Amino acid sequence: MSVKTVLITGTSSGIGLATAVAAARSGWHVVATMRDTAKAGALDAAARGAGVSLDVRVLDVTDPASVEACLAGIDQLDAVVNNAGAGHVGTLEQESVEDVRAVMEVNFFGVLHVTRAALPLLRASKGRVLTVTSVGGVVGQPFNEAYCAAKFAVEGFMESLAPVAATTGVSVSVVEPGAVASEFVSNVGIDENLTDKAGPYAPALLAYLARTRNAFANAQAPQDVAEQLVALLAAEQPPFRVLTSQGARAFAGTKLKDLDGSAVQELTTAWVSD
Repeated sequence: MSVKTVLITGTSSGIGLATAVAAARSGWHVVATMRDTAKAGALDAAARGAGVSLDVRVLDVTDPASVEACLAGIDQLDAVVNNAGAGHVGTLEQESVEDVRAVMEVNFFGVLHVTRAALPLLRASKGRVLTVTSVGGVVGQPFNEAYCAAKFAVEGFMESLAPVAATTGVSVSVVEPGAVASEFVSNVGIDENLTDKAGPYAPALLAYLARTRNAFANAQAPQDVAEQLVALLAAEQPPFRVLTSQGARAFAGTKLKDLDGSAVQELTTAWVSD
């Protein structure tokens, strides 16, 4: 049997890096992509440590031309892992609409650009699309309005696409981690300086930041999420939704059985209360 190829976005750190290495160790030819390959040092070191080689390429998910150029150099594609994304902390009155659009470009439209370009190749291979979303794609969270909006959009899009893609032999799944111990939080820029411009929302923001630090103190390891993604790559019939930890299952489960929304509101209101 020929070696199967998977394209993974956002592999410079965190889940993407761990998944690229784990997939290569499992025998996949891995096209590991990132916006700036000058930041591939950690990925290269991890690959060397694991004794595997990766095909590292430039891909900016927000740039359709970059996506098309990357995919044009691939003859066979059996799977895509949409992992690239960016967090964002803020609230509507204290940020611009342009800030919100930027979050949507990375976390929603970036996923669409890559998936759209990959689908012809995936139809040919009867392949699959795995998209790393978040429990924030199920449960709206304080000060994550733009981020959760983007992740909700991805979840709705993929849930709608899944039965359509299946008619051509392509499976679609979403993978929902909770807190993951990676550079994601530091890249968001969460710090106490955020309260300087929070105005009347400062007390709520301080409560949220305290809760967030506690949540990430017990975060899931990226390697654990990566192992589950690699298992999905090999699964004969992958499920549509995978929650990657017991905490994620409990959190998302609150929403999935919350028919009137009261349980979620009670839960998240506590995050922003003294």
